[in-house]
Amino acid sequence: MGDAKEAGAEAPQAGGAAREGLSLLSQGESDEPSAQGSALFLGGNEVKSRAVVKYSSAPPRTAFARLEEKTDLKLPPANWLRESAKLGPAGTTILGNSKKSKPFSSFGMAYDFIDSVGNDVDVVSDSENIKKLLKIPYSKSHVSLAVHRIGRTLLLDDLDIQELFMRSSQTGDWTWLKEFYQRLIDQKWQRKKKSKEHWYHKAILSKFLYYSINGDGAAQPVPPATEQQEPSGSNQTHDSEGASWPAPFEMPSSVSEDPSASSQGLKNDFVRNILWTFEDIHMLVGSNMPIFGGGRYPAVSLRLRDNNKPINVLTGIDYWLDNLICNVPELVMCFHVNGIVQKYEMIKTEEIPNLENSNFSTKVIKDIAQNILSFLKSNCTKEGHTYWLFKASGSDIVKLYDLTTLCEETEDKYQNPFTMPVAILLYKVACNMMMKKNQNKKYYGTIRTLLLNCVKLLDKSRHPQIIASANYMLSELFQLDEPKKEESSESSLNENSDESYSEEEEEMADSDENGSYGTGSDPSDDNKAVAIIKSVGELSVPEKYKSIHQIRPSCAFPVCHDTEERCRLVLSYVLEGLKSVDSSIKKESDLPAADPSTPIPLKYEDESTRGGPEGLEKQMALFLDKMGSLQKGSCSSQSGMIPGSWQHKMKLQLILKSSKAYYVLSDAAMSLQKYGRALRYIKLALQSHDTYCCLCTNMLSEVLLFLSQYLTLCGDIQLMLAQNANNRAAHLEEFNYQTKEDQEILHSLHRESSCQGFAWATDLSTDLESQLSVSCKCYEAANEILQFSDLKSQNPEHYVQVLKRMGNIRNEIGVFYMNQAAALQSERVVSKSVSAAEQQLWKKSFSCFEKGIHNFESIDDATNAALLLCNTGRLMRICAQAHCGAGDEFKREFSPEEGLYYNRAVDYYLKALRSLGTRDIHPAVWDSVNWELSTTYFTMATLQQDYAPLSRKAQEQIEKEVSEAMMKSLKYCDVDSVSARQPLCQYRAATIHHRLASMYHSCLRNQVGDEHLRKQHRVLADLHYSKAVKLFQLLKDAPCELLRVQLERVAFAEYQMASQNSNVGKLKTLSGALDIMVRTEHAFQLIQKELVEEFDQGGGTTPVADSSPSLNREEVTKLLSIFESRLSFLLLQSIKLLSSTKKKTSSNTEEDVVLKTNKHIYSQLLRASANKGVTLMERIDVVIRLLEQLALGDSGASVTSGSAVQ
Repeated sequence: MGDAKEAGAEAPQAGGAAREGLSLLSQGESDEPSAQGSALFLGGNEVKSRAVVKYSSAPPRTAFARLEEKTDLKLPPANWLRESAKLGPAGTTILGNSKKSKPFSSFGMAYDFIDSVGNDVDVVSDSENIKKLLKIPYSKSHVSLAVHRIGRTLLLDDLDIQELFMRSSQTGDWTWLKEFYQRLIDQKWQRKKKSKEHWYHKAILSKFLYYSINGDGAAQPVPPATEQQEPSGSNQTHDSEGASWPAPFEMPSSVSEDPSASSQGLKNDFVRNILWTFEDIHMLVGSNMPIFGGGRYPAVSLRLRDNNKPINVLTGIDYWLDNLICNVPELVMCFHVNGIVQKYEMIKTEEIPNLENSNFSTKVIKDIAQNILSFLKSNCTKEGHTYWLFKASGSDIVKLYDLTTLCEETEDKYQNPFTMPVAILLYKVACNMMMKKNQNKKYYGTIRTLLLNCVKLLDKSRHPQIIASANYMLSELFQLDEPKKEESSESSLNENSDESYSEEEEEMADSDENGSYGTGSDPSDDNKAVAIIKSVGELSVPEKYKSIHQIRPSCAFPVCHDTEERCRLVLSYVLEGLKSVDSSIKKESDLPAADPSTPIPLKYEDESTRGGPEGLEKQMALFLDKMGSLQKGSCSSQSGMIPGSWQHKMKLQLILKSSKAYYVLSDAAMSLQKYGRALRYIKLALQSHDTYCCLCTNMLSEVLLFLSQYLTLCGDIQLMLAQNANNRAAHLEEFNYQTKEDQEILHSLHRESSCQGFAWATDLSTDLESQLSVSCKCYEAANEILQFSDLKSQNPEHYVQVLKRMGNIRNEIGVFYMNQAAALQSERVVSKSVSAAEQQLWKKSFSCFEKGIHNFESIDDATNAALLLCNTGRLMRICAQAHCGAGDEFKREFSPEEGLYYNRAVDYYLKALRSLGTRDIHPAVWDSVNWELSTTYFTMATLQQDYAPLSRKAQEQIEKEVSEAMMKSLKYCDVDSVSARQPLCQYRAATIHHRLASMYHSCLRNQVGDEHLRKQHRVLADLHYSKAVKLFQLLKDAPCELLRVQLERVAFAEYQMASQNSNVGKLKTLSGALDIMVRTEHAFQLIQKELVEEFDQGGGTTPVADSSPSLNREEVTKLLSIFESRLSFLLLQSIKLLSSTKKKTSSNTEEDVVLKTNKHIYSQLLRASANKGVTLMERIDVVIRLLEQLALGDSGASVTSGSAVQ
């Protein structure tokens, strides 16, 4: 039977399913009762009862042996007091051989069925205690019970005052209670001895049970009870010490070594544990009642009664409750007279309440149960406190005391022997709730209360491991890496008002619980009792003590809306845990001196026996060495912690938690743009992680992932600090600030490590290049960790983010060096050659861009790769510009180096376009690359045109290359798409057409010979001038350019006229030139509008030259003068030609009108030109007026040549 018990203790949390090898009642083979496991028992009133056996160490049931009449029970049977496999320990238990009462029996059950405690079950207790409570209104005997609350569960234990006071003289544990008892309750207390009759009845009951065992082996000797129970006890102790504690922690040595704990026997000693539901009350009950069965009676309880003494109410209730609890349908009663068997009688359980002389109402029993539970739940509100429910013998008053409060008034509050078991149970229940993966977060408030109360009960110096572990679990309640749940889920914390209770809340008793205690009571009791039942008769009144208190759920789980608040709470628990661990580590001065004759064992471990993580540790050491972070003597604790000890394991967990909390704080500060604060927090996170690496002997890939994330965030912070250098003082102040809590955590870290492993990453530098470099190094380190630990395949999202950041920072550094090179170039004297410093900067910049491009290409980020290719193109253009400045400005020619770098730039821009593929992927980037490519071609063509390399190339070849470059520039210049850049594109295209027209115009002037080529140049010049005009007319801010193009067109017409011989041809060309002049009116109107706006903004005064950035007045004046001279020349030539034509031919009315108009306009122009005192605006007004007249004259005369020029 001992084996069965031992096997049953292996998995106390598994319930019935884990104990299939044991003998279970038929209805208890699973947690859910079968149809047979649920039964309704009917008395005077209907009462609902259901019993499910959770565990049983009883042997298979056998039929009882019916004794013959006249059997003398005073004579012992052959097998008496020999523990029987069929009877179990019930015989000795009933005989009273258990030597001492067990005040912790409910704790043994609670440890075994930890799942039920705190939530599902209302009461955990011995069946004898349940019966005592329910018989209170009927009995005059005393009641003394210890009550403890764990969540919504009450643990009830027998508190044998006489036994405990006898022990107090030896242990001193209960001295304070003895004094209190004598002072307030029973001043004349003395040990009451049990009568001879009591022992007589015990003896014959025991003999009767042994007689009733059926079978040949009844009298076979078995090992003594002490030997039988030893292995079971040792197993139970081991179970309570190990199985229920969360990995990787074991039961603290401080608990197992505690002499009081071992002597208390915190184990489950009951033959069976039953989940009994009585009405709506759920109870976990321990019972040792022997049950017989077989044949016609599958389950019966056996009772011995003196025929001369009728059954009273107390006995009836006793029998009825025993049968209900064990779900036994029938009772067999054996009657005797002076120990001589008379007869047997079979009684059904539901008939017991109606027996003669033992009549009672089951409804009243139900009311008593509900009233007592409500009374206890309403008043035993503080978890961790020991309450004492006491009713003196013969008294009608029931009093409830808070022994913890009374004990605290003594010098040593840890004299309460219940303190340690309660603390352990609180801890175990919390552990059990934490370990359930599917546990709803609404229980977090309960877990937090359990742990806080556990920590309150324990002395930090005596129980550092439990306190450290409890604080770690408290910190684990806050999910740092998950978003907050919605408010609806938080509200569910308050659903069960009695789930757990707040210690600060003062409970006010109901009005009917107050009042006097009766004439015999000491008035001073008022100050000591928590609550009182004035008369036991009240318990029979339905719902008399129904709890009407709105008891607040304990420390409902704090809703931390603020990330910083949540992390700070976590760090406060981590700090308490670290303090507990540190306080338990013996200092070097406390260690015993080494014995010279004893060899010191070396920590040798065969590398071949080590597992897979060995490679990780080597790689990590190489990585730290490469980063300059490897510390001498790492992987060893400076405080002297032994690897594998609970301190070592716990400190690792706490340090890792602190690093996570600091990381989340840093991330939150980063999002608030508090970069100095963010750097301070990430520094603490990395210091925590560095200490972890120093202590850890088995590196986990998860921890390396954290390090990669920390370094990534550190890189982000350093980059933002570099980009926000203007607010450096504020960032520095935030960085240097430190809370007391942070300092204490850092102090604990420094006990193990120097914490300098990643100091390079968290320095707040004032140098921009240094900050960018550190940021890049952080990303590179994060990437390297992912590479050597093979985490990149397991965490692809993080890997992509790291590579993106690496690409980005390399772009930033590349741009930084490129800008520095450009600055050096601008400071350099024009004629000076390129310096070595510039070339070095180019190389650095190019290297960064190249690596960044590789990073983006490796993760298929085409858009960012295109941007970096674009920046590389820009770098090539800067290189080209640097070579452009070298040499004599007067002998300036477009150099081969410039051509080389511009062509490289073009290559990179084309690669960028190929990387993007189509405009749809990223229109903005596509347009930007196109624009830069167009600009490169345009710049190259312009420089070749302006600084033609005639010493190396022929004019025709240069013209061809310029023309090709300009056309390519036009190809990538999108003038049609509506965007912010459209006006720029239109201006660029207009300028290209203008330049090409000018080039062909120039070629035409200089061309001799080939008439076909001249004609081609003439057509091309005219075409590009027309296109340039159309594009400039679309722009409102380029009137000078439009005017210049039109004047060049006029000059082109004049050049054509000079080569013409006939007057008709010349007149036709003149008419076309004048038509161009008329078309310039639009340009002058735009100039006039801008001048008027300037005048209005200047308060009515004429602005000085160059006061407006949008209009160059000097250029306008210059162009106006040219325009006036060309208009004057054309009008004069027109007058001459028309006059000579008139003399030679007959009169032509139309020509007469034109001649007259031209003469009139010419005379007005001459007068206006002669007046030197007119302002620019007045001159423009005159020109506009003259052009209007010229337009009217042309429209009035239908001159055939007037429409020659488009």
